[in-house]
Amino acid sequence: MANPQFSFYLQEALALANNGGANTGEVLRIATQIIPHDFESTYNAFNYMAENIVAIARNINSSRDLTGTRDAFFRAATYYRGAGFFLIGNWSDPRNYDLWDKALASFDKSISMIEPVAGERFELDAHSPTIGDFKTIGVFYKASAGNESRPTVVIGSGYDASQEESYHSEVRQILARGVNAVTYEGPGQPTVRRKQNFGFIPDWWNVVTPVVDHLSTRRDVDMSKLALMGVSFGGSLAPIAASREHRFSAVVAIDGLSSMQKAIADQLPKSLLDLYNSGNRSAFDKVLLNVAANTSQSSEFRWLIDQSLWVFNTHSPYDWWTRLGNISLTPDMVRQLPMPVFVGKGQHDTLTLNQPELTQQLLTTGRPNGEGLTHYHEFNTSLGAGEHCALGAESQLAQVILDWLSDVWGGYAFQHHTP
Repeated sequence: MANPQFSFYLQEALALANNGGANTGEVLRIATQIIPHDFESTYNAFNYMAENIVAIARNINSSRDLTGTRDAFFRAATYYRGAGFFLIGNWSDPRNYDLWDKALASFDKSISMIEPVAGERFELDAHSPTIGDFKTIGVFYKASAGNESRPTVVIGSGYDASQEESYHSEVRQILARGVNAVTYEGPGQPTVRRKQNFGFIPDWWNVVTPVVDHLSTRRDVDMSKLALMGVSFGGSLAPIAASREHRFSAVVAIDGLSSMQKAIADQLPKSLLDLYNSGNRSAFDKVLLNVAANTSQSSEFRWLIDQSLWVFNTHSPYDWWTRLGNISLTPDMVRQLPMPVFVGKGQHDTLTLNQPELTQQLLTTGRPNGEGLTHYHEFNTSLGAGEHCALGAESQLAQVILDWLSDVWGGYAFQHHTP
């Protein structure tokens, strides 16, 4: 497929097949139906597959085949999310909401069938001076049916991925080792953006602290072994949150971003950055909005503009770019990170460029005992793990990170469990 953005998204969908979020044959069939640069064709291809797979799921007698029912609903949820992924530029398109509701409904059916314990959704009161009151939402996945206190990993996604995808990308690998997993979303992220109408905020600790408060009330969570993981843009949000929320014993940033704005700026024309720096808001807005509307422009850039305006809940590219610049890992934040931090990088990650190295340098030199508290790991292309966030090599990613967490937790021995 001669379209890098579509190819990358299909690669993401294929990667979910590693842990039950898709079937390779289904995704490859979807790929044959997509027309390069045609966002509408991605809707048609993914929605067709979603509707057919959900019909299969509904026709299975779950009392006889719980696994078949659960797995089909998981795959349908993935394909419904895919159907809406490139429609985000038109906020008034009802499909953006209808498809999301279908994806959530399918996913909820699936997690109700997880054994030995169903996934448990939660909503928590939260407050930010930036936007006022909101709800942090999440899912708790128990590693066992008992109430014994267990290590727990809290997982946050990034700029576009949902917490539901994290079940396949990270959660199943964590549960398989007898460790609880928690996913969450805050302002700007898929369900909170749709249901609460809030965009990203810089004070991400106000999203995460309610989750920690909630976990501290549970008997089945060992608060001395609580880790925070951030994936992609979440690799910025996690250390930002932990700079104020010190109850985490470890932080994992995959792939570690100190500044997403800087990563994007390094790939933009100087003339565009000069236009922003001149303060000419209307001209900057006009240029980027024209690009987003022009189907002859690259799909990557068009989608980036559409997605960015959506997740920051603004129609002004100038406003987006300004607010994105306020979300970065600063030297002051680094000085307030007392716990070990793991920084991961895909060897040939073209999205984050040298950001993980810059994050490592900040963490190493910017805090007491930074060298001892910072662990950097590059995932190798030669082993198939060199893409953004080691996409498609989730088993390698989990093994390396959890081995590091075992060390942080004093040589903790994981237990075998099949989620």
